[in-house]
Amino acid sequence: MPFKRLFILLCLAAFSFPAQAEGFITRLLNKPVPGGVVVVALPEQADAPAAQYRDQPLLVIREDGERWIAIAGIPLTVKPGTEYIETDNGQRIAFKVTDRKYPEQHIKLKNQQHVTPNPEHLKRIQRELDEQITAYKRFSARQPSNLLFDRPVEGRLSSAFGLRRFFNGEERNPHSGLDFAAPTGTSIKAPAAGQVILTGDYFFNGKTVFVDHGQGLISMFCHLSAIDVKVGDEVARGEHVGKVGATGRATGPHLHWNVSLNNTRVDPSIFIGAFMP
Repeated sequence: MPFKRLFILLCLAAFSFPAQAEGFITRLLNKPVPGGVVVVALPEQADAPAAQYRDQPLLVIREDGERWIAIAGIPLTVKPGTEYIETDNGQRIAFKVTDRKYPEQHIKLKNQQHVTPNPEHLKRIQRELDEQITAYKRFSARQPSNLLFDRPVEGRLSSAFGLRRFFNGEERNPHSGLDFAAPTGTSIKAPAAGQVILTGDYFFNGKTVFVDHGQGLISMFCHLSAIDVKVGDEVARGEHVGKVGATGRATGPHLHWNVSLNNTRVDPSIFIGAFMP
């Protein structure tokens, strides 16, 4: 029967031409866990759409020249379940957050002020925190030069993102970045091109550099022994920005590297292809 044959052919065609395959960026970055990253396909249109997640603007790019995608950082505090990205035309796109367990880390510090600061230090800490929060909130129009990042230093990964941290037995905020063990003076390089938007010598972070890679994607490097850039500098991918040290709240020389996306600190290992579920 002609109708039956047509139905069979249509079914075969559906199996022969699957839905649009995931692109490289989606395969690299889509890790929808607390502290991870989600990649969501957006409705097709000529110009780049805009999207938000939890009232923060999102990085939007054209993937493989075929579709618009939004890339969102998921806060560590988000519980497993359904979350939503909103587009500029009012659409809500659902995605699922799956669970991820983070281990504990116990650290002994000689300086008790780095565990329980006095009132004078608390004022300094708050002032420095306000500066850094402003930097993390920055959302520039530039497109990131690359999303598969280079490692900022040559060194062993020593402390993972998301660790529940206990300093001298007292629980504090989870580890918000990735640590690389490296000797003092080791060169730190920009994992992607960007602009230096903040530098400082902070109570907890020590000598610190913030680099804006574009559209809410920010790198922060801290505990440096030397800062070799200044605010406003444009740095190329792989360009030297400073040297590894042990300034601030550190027990030895290492680089602490934060990656922030839509004002959310996320696991940097995702961007260097080293994520472990």
